Amino acid sequence: MTETAHREDLPKAYEPGQVERRTYQFWLDKGYFTPRIDHARQPFVIIMPPPNVTGELHLGHALTATLEDIMTRWHRMKGEPTLWLPGTDHAGIATQVVLERQLAAEGLTRHQVRREEFERRAWQWANTCRQNIIEQHKRIGVSCDWSRDRFTLDEGPSRAVATTFVRLYNKGLIYRGERIINWCPRCQTALSDLEVVHKEIGGHFYYIKYPMVGNSGYVTVATTRPETMFGDTAVAVNPEDKRYTSMIGKTVAIPVINRPIPIIADSAVDIESGTGALKITPSHDPVDFEVSQRHNLPLVNIFRPDATLNEEAGPYQGCDRFECRQALLEQLEKEGLLLRIEPHVHAVGHCVRCDTIVEPWASKQWFVKTRPLAGPAIKAVVDGRITIIPEQFTRVYLHWMENIRDWCISRQLWWGHRIPVWYCQDCNEPTAAVEPPQKCAHCGSARIYQESDVLDTWFSSALWPHSTLGWPEDTEDLRYFYPTTVMETGYDILFFWVARMIMMGLENTGDIPFRWVYLHGLIRDERREKMSKIKGNVINPLDTIEQYGADALRFAVITGSSPGNDIPLGTGKLEAGRNFANKLWNAARFVIRSLPERLESVALPQELPVEDRWILSRLDRLTERANGLLEAFLFGEAQGEIYEFIWDEFCDWYIELAKIRLNQRIGPSPLPVLAQTLETSLRLLHPFMPFVTEEIWQKLISHLPADETRPESLMIAPYPAPTGRRDSAAEEEIGLLIDVIRSIRNARAESRLSPSQRIEARIHTANPSAMECHRQAIEALARVQPLAILEPRKQKTDKGAQVMLVRDVEVVLPLAVDLEAERERLRKDREVLEARIAALRARLDDEAFLSRAPAAIVEKERAKLTDAQARLEKVGRRLAELR
Repeated sequence: MTETAHREDLPKAYEPGQVERRTYQFWLDKGYFTPRIDHARQPFVIIMPPPNVTGELHLGHALTATLEDIMTRWHRMKGEPTLWLPGTDHAGIATQVVLERQLAAEGLTRHQVRREEFERRAWQWANTCRQNIIEQHKRIGVSCDWSRDRFTLDEGPSRAVATTFVRLYNKGLIYRGERIINWCPRCQTALSDLEVVHKEIGGHFYYIKYPMVGNSGYVTVATTRPETMFGDTAVAVNPEDKRYTSMIGKTVAIPVINRPIPIIADSAVDIESGTGALKITPSHDPVDFEVSQRHNLPLVNIFRPDATLNEEAGPYQGCDRFECRQALLEQLEKEGLLLRIEPHVHAVGHCVRCDTIVEPWASKQWFVKTRPLAGPAIKAVVDGRITIIPEQFTRVYLHWMENIRDWCISRQLWWGHRIPVWYCQDCNEPTAAVEPPQKCAHCGSARIYQESDVLDTWFSSALWPHSTLGWPEDTEDLRYFYPTTVMETGYDILFFWVARMIMMGLENTGDIPFRWVYLHGLIRDERREKMSKIKGNVINPLDTIEQYGADALRFAVITGSSPGNDIPLGTGKLEAGRNFANKLWNAARFVIRSLPERLESVALPQELPVEDRWILSRLDRLTERANGLLEAFLFGEAQGEIYEFIWDEFCDWYIELAKIRLNQRIGPSPLPVLAQTLETSLRLLHPFMPFVTEEIWQKLISHLPADETRPESLMIAPYPAPTGRRDSAAEEEIGLLIDVIRSIRNARAESRLSPSQRIEARIHTANPSAMECHRQAIEALARVQPLAILEPRKQKTDKGAQVMLVRDVEVVLPLAVDLEAERERLRKDREVLEARIAALRARLDDEAFLSRAPAAIVEKERAKLTDAQARLEKVGRRLAELR
């Protein structure tokens, strides 16, 4: 890129569309994204959470991509071998739902096209989506190593899946058994507990009479799902419940179908709940299933896969479950068996993919015994080998892991990793194998067939950190890049994915999969509401890039972000990002236009003007803070600090002060400091906004002294480190100057003066000679003339003038002032300062902030509090003067 960089000035306006594709291709061509293995150095490694091949990227992906790219670019600029490995997930259920909708639009079902054709279509869809996702990621500016791109169904990861299954099976940690699972009638597959969302909905308790067999009595049971009575195999009562003691061992008949079932005693029945008599439906309730196991009760499944009722429902065979409920209630009422109905709000499980109400279903499925795997995963977090950010999620993780249940891993789908088990038609024994076997491992028969179910998508995802690096093979990538450094993902999949990666990583490799877990929040709209197509508040990242540019999108999703907290996003933040890019561009354009064709030197003399010493000191403090915040994973705060420095201190103040010297040609030239500050600022900002910074940097260095050690690209230039170049006196002096000018500007604005109109001002200070050095700056930047710089006043006689207290300086503007309006302004200032002091005190009393934030940031907040308290005291004094 340096060979083709033009020497002419930057164009008048920044056009992201003309810059981004060209710049990204330059990075690709140079191979900057692919790390070189250096065994003498510790690598920095992130494995990208693989987006699902179900369509386009959304804002959540843009957030993930930006956070991970910030980390990757920062560590790369620090000179570390840096790998960010990309990939995509086949997303079993989600992708199959998309494909079945496509088939439905053609008037077809998957069973009509058959498995082979369905899989062909799925691969075609997945490959198209993968390519789209890659291109969309490139538009965002991600610097991941595309030469290592992976897909969960690739040969390598697929072999890792089969190997893991067989090993766990042989160790007795995978088993097939009949258990209550969650069944989605729409997706027609089993779901793990984590794939079910429970929603509170209004329902009813239905009190139904079950007639006694052999006499005229009855037992009343209460249920929220009356249609499940066709699957009842007993009524249970507590043996201590005197109401039913005489009935234990007797028989009742299920209404409508008149099938007799026993009354049994079980101490798990709550005497106080309902009627004290519990209908036992083992095939469709997890508690009832446990009861059935204790009493050896039969299992009666009443549903077909689509949740219509089967032959066990007698006259309701073929009915939809909810239609059956309504018709059944009418019949029970007609027969006098419906005693009463009570309203009842209860939590009902819904499929996380399609929002269909799921059915508990006793079914033969494949499970992982998770408790033996959870122990080492708990220990890895407790002993500090893995750190979860933010810290509060550590407690959430440990609670879930300590109460973990076996994981149902089989899915009745066609798209995914087919379970590597073959059944023998002769001896009925299963054979688990990585490679397809030719015969039964038990009897040697060749009459074997493979399990038709596929594995839960999260099974392959759980292996992602090591399967992508070549495991189970002993590859160089696995030896060098594993364990990885950071796993960055949303807090909403801490259990779906992160916990399982830790369990499987430890089980397969004997080592942790990553050292840090960074959990980001969810992106919401400006009112902090969840984004949805129904609400019409969804923001498409690609449309956003077209309108605002990739850097603006990156800036917007990071602004105000912090680990584990949701992020509001709207057009305001996007416009702010675009405005910042334009502000930086215009400032850089001024600096570059001011430079000669080739600056002879950027070396700085020993004696510098105070504004030069100020900006260099502020820049060095920023460099220290930015590195500290990045180290602490506080990316939103780091970006905010860099933004404030560039926009406020560099663009709005230093450049304006430098213009005075450039125009009047007084003192040493500010050009070396302008160039050095701009170049360092571009390196600080690059991980956050890579495109605009690279474009400016390429133009800037063409005007800087030749340097053989300078890299060809900003993205491999060293990230700035603090030099210790501090000048507190200069910071104090220029800080006071800025506050004085700002106070005059604010007064002008309140008086609605024309920007071109100059006004008289008097400045009373204990050090007039120091303020006199800045006369030209005050006159030029505050539009003041005449300006008098005087000793402090002994008597306050300017009741008709506007008086501002700026630290120990008094600024008097002989403007016609409405005294009551001035008092009101000061009262408002007092309210603002009091609120700010309260907020700062609360933050400094927050143990979580004090323990996580770098010391420099804590000290900065304390300084803000001290300053606000001093300003409040001065406002109080001024109010007292105006009484």
